[in-house]
Amino acid sequence: MSLFQERSRLDIERQLDANMSPGATRTTRGRLEFEHPDPHRSAFDRDRDRVLHAKAFRRLKHKTQVFINPEGDHYVTRLTHTLQVTQIGRSIARYLGLNEPLAEAICLAHDVGHSPFGHTGEEALSDYVEGEWLHSEQGVRVFSVLEPLNLTWEVLDGVRAHSWKIAKGPATPEGMVCRFADRIAYLTHDVEDAVRAEVITVADLPARAKRAFGVLGSEWIHTLVQAVVSESAGSEAISMDPETLEVMNELREFMFERVYLRPESLPQRNQAMQVVHDLVDHVSRTPELIPETYQHSDATQMRQVLDYVSGMTDRYALRLHDELT
Repeated sequence: MSLFQERSRLDIERQLDANMSPGATRTTRGRLEFEHPDPHRSAFDRDRDRVLHAKAFRRLKHKTQVFINPEGDHYVTRLTHTLQVTQIGRSIARYLGLNEPLAEAICLAHDVGHSPFGHTGEEALSDYVEGEWLHSEQGVRVFSVLEPLNLTWEVLDGVRAHSWKIAKGPATPEGMVCRFADRIAYLTHDVEDAVRAEVITVADLPARAKRAFGVLGSEWIHTLVQAVVSESAGSEAISMDPETLEVMNELREFMFERVYLRPESLPQRNQAMQVVHDLVDHVSRTPELIPETYQHSDATQMRQVLDYVSGMTDRYALRLHDELT
């Protein structure tokens, strides 16, 4: 008797289906372009693999999470943040009987649209568009136009709506899982980075957060994940228990006041804004600098410029800015 047996996609999907909750996403609405099924992988498995091998995903390793171009080796980058979100999202999906490959694909893809210098870069790019430049919208554009991967509707929808500022939430429970996983991950590791950078101390943290979440690190993540799982189990929506959510929002306000928008970070923030503005302005005057991959006939010149600049890593943006100025 052989120790190993080949399992087809149908075998794997049947096993996954048998273990999923009634509200889990079982099938896809489809892709923009039809594809024949893979012999071994589900549609969402294929999406996960495509995202992992995408150039836009690899660029996340040199994009800011909170601290711009940090010198230390242990600060979180946009890539390590994404991996942590994915681990948390897949755990929640498993505990609630959801579609794990779909949750994983959404979490891996959710931040590919981020500009250099994190949300500071996003704010700088907003000066060139009507309304607000959103990395969530850019993420959909990256995988639909700039590096088209023909992802499923569900994964693109999860990327579109992973941010809490998007009023129309995700259409799938797996997309909603990504929303919570993203906030759980960034609040936990941003606090750890701020403590590591000696911007704050553990003693500075809100007392309610320390009482409710336990020891900073894995215990925080466990507590917050359990708050989502316990509240969502047996209900009709993915949510977090109100008391824990209130404490988490209080912690988020603390982080904005003491870390994200602290006065000491203003010079570096202004410098990052200036770099993005200078790059957009210079490339707008010299559009021949735009690489061919960003030149699309159906896009305006400014749209092509913003696609190019937003796709830059921190270090590439700084190097190019140095060369130009």
